[in-house]
Amino acid sequence: MPYIKAHYHPILFALITLCAMAELGLAAFLISAGNEDNNWPSGRYHSVLILFEFNAVWTTLFGTAYLLWIIDGAIHFLASIASSIIWLLVTTILWGAAAGVMHRARAGGNCNWISATSGFVEGNSLCYLPQDLSSASRCKEALSVEAIGWIEFALCVLTLLATCMWVRTSKRSYVSEYSKLA
Repeated sequence: MPYIKAHYHPILFALITLCAMAELGLAAFLISAGNEDNNWPSGRYHSVLILFEFNAVWTTLFGTAYLLWIIDGAIHFLASIASSIIWLLVTTILWGAAAGVMHRARAGGNCNWISATSGFVEGNSLCYLPQDLSSASRCKEALSVEAIGWIEFALCVLTLLATCMWVRTSKRSYVSEYSKLA
């Protein structure tokens, strides 16, 4: 099964990193727009967006590093399989938690009922509480943040499983040659 490491691992890490970059831009835009208007639907929604921003920065930074280490073939502690499994586990938990909390913080799911020219959302609408979405595009942006979060979660789970399967089926010895000499 070395085929998994040679072919799938870099692709999965690249997908994780690219999705994180997309989430980084979208979450930063929503945070900036909310700060500019000083009109946050709720403190919870604002906090969840900040969590998504943290996750996106975390994933972009470490995903890029692991991707470069995989391509370079680096052999040091931070580039080890164990550290990538630990990082994937932590990252999976972060993305799953953020997407789950966003799902609870964002009410409603269908943005088609909002008129694109309305400029406001009525108090009895499906999307009013806990977020005050002023247009269909803002509603769709909130849906996109959650969707990309679930995609990141799924990619992290898939990469974690592929890595664990590769470790399990690999015949490579994970003991240093220097420790065998002693």
